[in-house]
Amino acid sequence: MSLLREALRAGHAPAPRASAGPRVLVCGGAGALGSALLEGLLAARHHAQVSVFVTQPLQTGLRGLHTLAWDERGTTPLAPTAVVVFDRERGVNGRELAFYRPQPEQLTALATQLHARGVRHLVVVMPHTQAMLPEALKRGLASLDEQAVAALGFEHLVFVRSAQPPEQVRHQHPAQRLAHWMLSQLQMMVPERQRPVRAAKVAEFAARLATRLPQSAPGTRVVPPERMWDASQARDAAAVADDWLAGG
Repeated sequence: MSLLREALRAGHAPAPRASAGPRVLVCGGAGALGSALLEGLLAARHHAQVSVFVTQPLQTGLRGLHTLAWDERGTTPLAPTAVVVFDRERGVNGRELAFYRPQPEQLTALATQLHARGVRHLVVVMPHTQAMLPEALKRGLASLDEQAVAALGFEHLVFVRSAQPPEQVRHQHPAQRLAHWMLSQLQMMVPERQRPVRAAKVAEFAARLATRLPQSAPGTRVVPPERMWDASQARDAAAVADDWLAGG
């Protein structure tokens, strides 16, 4: 059973020793990707505190995991590093419903608030497969807002695209993309490289970015779908993130 799930379920999970490292905030802890990201950050123990926005009280029993009540008018200083996760809804229990779930149209406003409250290093993570993108992201709404977010002045800003195999990225016709997606759902009938990406691998990559980003060269960057696909196929996705941050 995962660390996060155990803590949320029982409220008595053994408390791992907290690190003296920097604090990190997650906006979007629900869904397969968001929960996997929280688990990865907690398990790595590189952060003195991992915070997550919630919309209702949530009891946790895991040291290092803190809940913050979401308030769009809040002014309290936040962690210097934040990760915004966009993910689709899934059938969940009441605990997961307590997590704040950012919407694509809120990207600019959310980033503005985070910057005003002290966040200097921001990672924006799209759903780990193209088919899971919210409709607003499919229409390009978030892409149009990316320039506005970049103009806010974050020291580090990274947009993580949804993972797609290189050959799929090259296909431009919508019908071809649909065909590739439909084939990818038949997991037992297609090669490994055409199967849907596991959320855990994308979360591992994003968690590493959140940890190492403050020590990297400043600026705004985009992790392309091809690189995310490579990370999803690698034995160590964190190593792929390190290589990418180093300019590899």
